[in-house]
Formats: sequence, structure tokens, C-alpha cells
Amino acid sequence: MTSTFTRANAANAATTQGVRVSVRSTYLADQSSPRERRYVFSYTVTIANQSDAPVQLVSRHWVITDAHGHVEEVRGPGVIGKQPKLLPGEHFDYTSGCVLATSSGEMHGEYQMVRDDRSGFDATIPPFVLAFPHSLN
Repeated sequence: MTSTFTRANAANAATTQGVRVSVRSTYLADQSSPRERRYVFSYTVTIANQSDAPVQLVSRHWVITDAHGHVEEVRGPGVIGKQPKLLPGEHFDYTSGCVLATSSGEMHGEYQMVRDDRSGFDATIPPFVLAFPHSLN
């Protein structure tokens, strides 16, 4: 049996130039070990193209901050090995993970998006909380 704790919040969404990014995080108790300061979280992202033109996600930039203020930045091509192209009205969902040494933290960032005319923009990934159950009041 997998033990999880989900923290969902409607405020964990942002729209940039017609691209809506929403995030939901989950604490994975069965993969975590608080005694060893290992807190494992998954997060599910939905990227929806609400614009009138196709867009493609080409790269990502994450900023991960733990409860002690330690910041780690992650940059790379695509997400989970993909660079999805979204036609107007389409969406793409994926789940990934993060390991922290503290029981809570926060993530945010940007997806670098490109249109068919080769113009680009950064779609905001809104800040969202990673939290061990009962670590936040």
C-alpha cells in the first residue's frame, strides 16, 4: 500500500501568454525516511494551451528551496524526456519528483516555450509547497 499526502491549492496555477501551468504536490511517505532527513515528494503538472497558436515546451528551469533556505536550480531540455507540442485547446500532464533534506520546501520556475513562428517566451511555473504532513500549521 502506498502512503501519500496531497496538498492541492487552486492558487498553484499561472497563465502566461495563453499557457496555463498548474501544479499539485504529494508527499510520498513510503519512499521517505524522516530519521535520515529524506523527504520525497512528487508533483503533477498540467500545461494547457489556452492560446490561439501551437506552442512547444523546449526546456525547463526549476528553483527548489528547502526549509533552511538552501536553493538548488535545475535546467534542462523538455520534461521527463519529452518536448511536447500543444495545439490550441490541448494539454499535457506529467508527474516528477523531488527529494529534500527538510520536511518542507517550495518549488517554482519557468518553461521555455516556442511558437511555430519561432518566437519564444517563458511560461511561469507558479510557486507550490512541498510539505510533510503536519509540518505546516
